[in-house]
Amino acid sequence: MENVLRPLIVFGGAIFLAFAVGWAVDRALRRMDARHPETPLWGLLRSGRVPLRAVVFVGLLNAFSDETHLARDHQRTVDLWLDLILIGAAAWLMLRVLTAVVETAYSRYAGIAHDAARVRRVRTQLTLIKRLATAVVTVIAGAAMLLQFPAMEKLGTSMLASAGVLGIVAGIAAQSTLGNLFAGLQIAFGDMVRIGDTVIVDGEWGTVEEITTSYLVVLTWDERRITMPVSYFTSKPFENWTRGNPQMTGTVYLHLDHSAPIAEIRRRTEEIVRASDAWDGRSWGLVVTDSTPTTIEVRATMTARSPDDIWTLRCEVREGLITWLHREHPYALPRVTTAQAAPAPAFERGAERAPERGETGADGRAGGGRPGIPDARKPS
Repeated sequence: MENVLRPLIVFGGAIFLAFAVGWAVDRALRRMDARHPETPLWGLLRSGRVPLRAVVFVGLLNAFSDETHLARDHQRTVDLWLDLILIGAAAWLMLRVLTAVVETAYSRYAGIAHDAARVRRVRTQLTLIKRLATAVVTVIAGAAMLLQFPAMEKLGTSMLASAGVLGIVAGIAAQSTLGNLFAGLQIAFGDMVRIGDTVIVDGEWGTVEEITTSYLVVLTWDERRITMPVSYFTSKPFENWTRGNPQMTGTVYLHLDHSAPIAEIRRRTEEIVRASDAWDGRSWGLVVTDSTPTTIEVRATMTARSPDDIWTLRCEVREGLITWLHREHPYALPRVTTAQAAPAPAFERGAERAPERGETGADGRAGGGRPGIPDARKPS
């Protein structure tokens, strides 16, 4: 009878204490969350109540497993599995706490910061720190699990004896991986590119969606995702439109006929720009920047608060001017000229026309032949 009651008491007591501790901690976190609603830390820590119960339960079983006398013949195996589960549950709890701390730090900084660029930089740094810490905790937990096996202890001793050679080999084999890792740290703390930045990479315009220790994801305007190694951003040039001040100046080019009314186009451009919500009110302009034998190049410039606004404003100005020109001044649009050239003025025609027979040219010679060339129709 004792051999049955003792294990039941140990298991039942461990389960009861685990749920009691979890309930007490969860209730305390709820009270703290109600008292301090300005910080989400206490609410986020509640996500760790399940791994906390697992740690308490397995820890109690591990501490009182000798009292059960249920598996004396397999005590070492039972203790091994309890240790492995306890290490995994502890790592799980640490990761939940780490996530809560990182999310709280970002939330509090985003609530008090007024510079969106600095908020994106802190978000990028905290994200990479979280990923590195997760990797470290996972590696340590895995190593602690492996060291529970006697065979792994011997393997670890032999590996430490040849650590120098293995380090050189691993460094050569993982050169690309280590390069991306250090490039990720350089991006995070060098403020080169941040999550949410608008960039142009290899001619593709998009927004940085995710940054890890090895790769970076750019979400393009047409919802494609370009995955690139982070080492690319430390070795090749790229455009970052939102680094520092996000204000930008945009341009719209139009190719028009030489007869286009520039003054009226300039007034119409001002009306379109001032009527747009995307214009930040700083400046605008319109000038003729080039001309060809068939067209002229007109450039309209305008300013906006962000890359998204400048794109919208450019589209509005381009569409508005083309529609207005087509309706009010269709002759100003470029076309292929098929009509004859306009005749020259009368005085130019008279100066350039060769004198007829019997007339005296500008040089005083009689008409009927070119100067200095005898008339072939006259007898020699």
